[in-house]
Amino acid sequence: MEQVPQLDHTQAQAWLSVALDEARLGLAEGGIPIGAALYGADGALLGRGHNRRVQDGDPSAHAETAAFRDAGRQRSYRGTTMVTTLSPCWYCSGLVRQFGISRVIVGETVTFHGGHDWLAEHGVEIMLLDDPACVALMRDFVSNNPALWNEDIGELTP
Repeated sequence: MEQVPQLDHTQAQAWLSVALDEARLGLAEGGIPIGAALYGADGALLGRGHNRRVQDGDPSAHAETAAFRDAGRQRSYRGTTMVTTLSPCWYCSGLVRQFGISRVIVGETVTFHGGHDWLAEHGVEIMLLDDPACVALMRDFVSNNPALWNEDIGELTP
């Protein structure tokens, strides 16, 4: 993976706020509160989105894929940064690897430990923020919607 310029914690938090706004929008729509944003190597916001599995009845409508689609076709994704409120699942981790996204900023890994370790093993820079707002949002959602959450992460419920 291509090295991307260092990113300070303040800038990472600012970028995370865009993804967190998306997550809250998804929750307000009756969906799963996960948000994401894709930033260019120059720091420009390329795309943003939130999980729309429930709203669209589409199991592939994850936050990271929504941000990726919103960014539109890019000649290259080298040097880009995907920001997500929750550790990316295997599906979204695959998207990051497939298209060569260089960095992933993760809002939280407490609720769900997705594929960020695997991404790091394959040269993707990972920045874990352990953001209290992201953790609280997901903990409340999981507590209030366990069946929907288990469906989202592919867990069977009795």
